[in-house]
Amino acid sequence: MKSVHTDLAPAAIGPYSQGILVNNLFYSSGQIPLKADGTLVTGDVKEQTKQVFQNLEAVLTAAGASFETVVKATVFIANMDNFAAVNEVYGEYFSAHKPARSCVEVSRLPKDALVEIEVVALVK
Repeated sequence: MKSVHTDLAPAAIGPYSQGILVNNLFYSSGQIPLKADGTLVTGDVKEQTKQVFQNLEAVLTAAGASFETVVKATVFIANMDNFAAVNEVYGEYFSAHKPARSCVEVSRLPKDALVEIEVVALVK
């Protein structure tokens, strides 16, 4: 087991890592719309989702994985009314390759973010 860290994504805001490598699988921690410097993107859900995907791309790259090797994504949204908007941005990153996915509405996310996403990916 190996911890993954990159300065291109925000540092963990608690006692956890950005992700863990186990054999040939990478498990990301949930990414919220924090910039690498730790500031929250305060725009609408689309802007926040784009930042989440930038963070995911950074940790996937650090792990030796990519969006094309993601096998499962879990999406947490603060309001199910934002499902279509999140889906629109999600589809920009998963257009040809469509991993398994769950999407759930939650009552609250860290830093009152509107969206959080975690992924499991095969390492190249």
